[in-house]
Amino acid sequence: MFASKCGPPLAGLLILGAGAAAWPALAQPVPPPAPAPPLTLAEALTLPEALARAARVDPGLDGASARQAAAEAAVRQADLRPNPTLGLEVENLAGTGGYAILDRPETTLSYGRTLERGGKREARVGEARAGVAVARLRAEVQRLDYLRDAQAAYAEALAAEAELLVAEARLIAAQQAQADVVRRVKSARDPLFAGSRAEALTAQAEIARDRAREAARTARTLAAGYWGGGDFAVSLDAFFNVAPPADLPPASPPDLALMEAERDAAAASVRLARAQGVADPTVSGGLRHFGAGSDLALVAGVSIPLGVGRANRANVARAEAQRSAAEADLAATRIARDREIMRLTARLRALATESERVRAEVIPHAIRAVEQVTDGFSRGGFSFADVAQAQAALADARSRRVDVLREFHQGQAALDRLTGKHRSLILTSSEERP
Repeated sequence: MFASKCGPPLAGLLILGAGAAAWPALAQPVPPPAPAPPLTLAEALTLPEALARAARVDPGLDGASARQAAAEAAVRQADLRPNPTLGLEVENLAGTGGYAILDRPETTLSYGRTLERGGKREARVGEARAGVAVARLRAEVQRLDYLRDAQAAYAEALAAEAELLVAEARLIAAQQAQADVVRRVKSARDPLFAGSRAEALTAQAEIARDRAREAARTARTLAAGYWGGGDFAVSLDAFFNVAPPADLPPASPPDLALMEAERDAAAASVRLARAQGVADPTVSGGLRHFGAGSDLALVAGVSIPLGVGRANRANVARAEAQRSAAEADLAATRIARDREIMRLTARLRALATESERVRAEVIPHAIRAVEQVTDGFSRGGFSFADVAQAQAALADARSRRVDVLREFHQGQAALDRLTGKHRSLILTSSEERP
């Protein structure tokens, strides 16, 4: 069961037809709220509160934390030097003549270590640290996608509630018209079929109201699923009071930061690939025991792999190509993002203007037409068909405004996602986690 602060059905007529100037201006964005206690049915859940709750229960949090831990473990692993080797070599173990089995063996125990050259260790660590940044920013992008979906679901719940107001207002008007028709039929001023038609229209309006009520309940349930469910109430002021967005909203999008981190990771891979083209010598030293007696001798050695640079050229070329691709993708994404922000900004401005014009220019005239036709109908100057047509025109105007505002709020969710407006929410919720 859900509650609304919009009031009874008659309040729907006032909200849908009254001037927006009578309402307080749309609140400015507020900082992320502190953790709130569980909602009670009488409380109205605002969008910032809903998004803050959604950020704290995002189901992707555990996966993001695990991937972050894996990336940090990769840094520790990359910082390790190659393991040393311990070797045991037995010479002259068996042979012919004077080299019978275990007659004159020579045993060498050696210790060897590979000396990394070309900055391999630093390059490995740099690539791993770039992976940490990529993992962190990718988690932010995924969480912003989740908040965008939560914001869109919240907007859909508000739109469904507004549609319910339209349906309730239409039902009230149909019931009032039916009562007028019944009185006229009883006084023989209208034929019987007029009463039947009025009853049918009232039944249709009641069915539409019930359908809108169920749609509103479903929309609320789906929206609540993004922040863990629970009963909540809404205020439609924020739905009806909209303002055109600024031309260039302040942005802090992690999407571009992620692509920059991926470009940096590709550059780190290039440095590592080049470092791997430098040959690493392996030095060793040990102690040799001569089996014919008790004599001992020190041994030392060094080995260098050949052709390492030539064999690694393809890896360098691949890494450089991947870095070039990352840079090109970043440039293309910047252009596409700016273009989409411009498109959404223009579209939201047009929708806000259309909503205001419908409220100020269309709905008042439609209300006046209903009043005039109803008054004339009571005096016998119009038919019930004229009344029904005027009421339908008013309901269509109100529905049109709701549709425009639904598109506005859905577009606002997309714009907020592109500009990273709610990034502070995910950073705050991450700090609150143990």
